[in-house]
Amino acid sequence: MRPNYKKIFHDILKKEHPEKLKDPSIKRLLSKLNTTEDVLKLNEKIFKQSKEKQQNNQKLRTYDKQTILKLLHYQDKHGFSTSYMSKKYKISRTTITKWRRMFEEEIQSI
Repeated sequence: MRPNYKKIFHDILKKEHPEKLKDPSIKRLLSKLNTTEDVLKLNEKIFKQSKEKQQNNQKLRTYDKQTILKLLHYQDKHGFSTSYMSKKYKISRTTITKWRRMFEEEIQSI
């Protein structure tokens, strides 16, 4: 079962940052929390983090299937190397290669 991120973020903002609930860009992001990518974007917009903290948090990130396929499609569409994608999204090359093998059939059908 997937957590209700809309409710979680709304409650956090209501309690700790009520002024941010008035921001239209945050409202828009809050209304469309369907993928892991959406949750990460909203989290980044609301809570600015230091580079050191971002690097530590990256180790614990998980991605849903829809976001993984979106990243792999983006890589194929633009012809980017695995190394480039690894640096851009801070995901290990091994993980990207593993995803490519796992979703090989689905990538080709897109």
